[in-house]
Amino acid sequence: DEPSTQAFLLACLTAGGGITGYARTGSVPSIAAGVTVGALYALGGLRQRNRQPYGVELALLASVVLAGSSVPRAIKTMKPLPIGLSVVAAFGLYRFGTLWNSRVVA
Repeated sequence: DEPSTQAFLLACLTAGGGITGYARTGSVPSIAAGVTVGALYALGGLRQRNRQPYGVELALLASVVLAGSSVPRAIKTMKPLPIGLSVVAAFGLYRFGTLWNSRVVA
């Protein structure tokens, strides 16, 4: 349950989803958003693993960006993909938000 491993997993899910979206529909926004959010998660995970500053914050930022784009679409369309992305974002918000909060309060 190491946070960096979870960040890398979320990076693969979001980047892979963006690439899949582009491959299936030719959607440039899908690949741009997926790869960008995936890169934020990956960079956050890398910084956490190397004990560098702002790793948790980068992963939390990726979760905020993902939630900001997917939750409204999930509510509006009720389609499985935005709902799944919202679940991924919610996990990231909880996991990295909890870590961030414990460091700020401590």
